Amino acid sequence: MAVKPLEDRVLVKPVEPETVTASGLYLPESSKEKPIHGVVVAVGPGKRLDNGTRAEMSVSKGDTVVYSTYGGTEVEVKGVEHLILRESELLGIVQG
Repeated sequence: MAVKPLEDRVLVKPVEPETVTASGLYLPESSKEKPIHGVVVAVGPGKRLDNGTRAEMSVSKGDTVVYSTYGGTEVEVKGVEHLILRESELLGIVQG
């Protein structure tokens, strides 16, 4: 199954947090927080404006983005959890 986002929505694959600290300690499953960043897998065509044209999306496939902890809708694509978020729910693009 493939998912093509509509309007100004973005399909994001969350990046799981590290299970080992920089000093080599393993973190238990209970101490992990929900991911707040991920990689854009697909983007919609953009929001339709009042004049009939579409707004250009500010993110593209492959960008690493930051989003709010409980934002978006969870969907499963080919057995892997993804999120569908509106572009306005994205907090930023990770650079570098």
